[in-house]
Amino acid sequence: MKPTALVTGATAGFGEAIALQLAGEGYRIIANGRRVDRLNKLCERIHQLGGEAIACPFDVRDKSEVVQAIDGLPAGWDTLEVLVNNAGLALGRAHIAQGDPADWDAMIDTNVKGLLYVTRAAIPRMRNAMNPIIVNLGSIAGKEVYPGGNVYCASKFAVDALTKALRAELLEWGIRVSQIAPGAAETEFSQVRYKGDAQKAKSVYEGYIPLSAEDIAKTVSFVVNVPAHVCINDLVIVPKAQANSFMINRK
Repeated sequence: MKPTALVTGATAGFGEAIALQLAGEGYRIIANGRRVDRLNKLCERIHQLGGEAIACPFDVRDKSEVVQAIDGLPAGWDTLEVLVNNAGLALGRAHIAQGDPADWDAMIDTNVKGLLYVTRAAIPRMRNAMNPIIVNLGSIAGKEVYPGGNVYCASKFAVDALTKALRAELLEWGIRVSQIAPGAAETEFSQVRYKGDAQKAKSVYEGYIPLSAEDIAKTVSFVVNVPAHVCINDLVIVPKAQANSFMINRK
């Protein structure tokens, strides 16, 4: 039987590209997200390309939804070789003194608690898999803080810490745990961060060539498909024009 990969946040951006990349390599895809119409279109596209996929809609922030969905996976889809914790978001660039606590809650609930809920539910389904691996999508913002990044950065620092903790705790079960930490990448990320302000979102990527969702998908593929005795613990990937979380050379 083909190996199975669960990809969270698969309705757009990194998640959609990762699902398509892994499907093209022979993985069966369990596509998660909240926008059911987009999940169904993604699964249909994978089917048209000769792959196998099922939609698994749930909100990673809702613990009961997560457990119900993963525990309710259909027969034959209940062993997971790959878990890609991709669901995440940033909201706003306000300093803490002017920050919106609702934005803070959304980032922490999605980026940290959502990852915890999904991982906890998935681990029992990975213990007996062949060469299982968890890939957490972190961020360069989880390596160094920038003004206005505050809570988003804190949530991604948490992903970095949780990745290290999982790697140690799952060692005895042979589950590899990796983190990929992208820099500036052009997806829906900035539109979400700036709450639909398309002009402000576009300005983030002006004057240089940012990473694409496909760049990250190929990176996930590399990490997942290294030999079984190899684990890429942490991989930071940025566009050539970016030096760190706040320095970009714009032409």
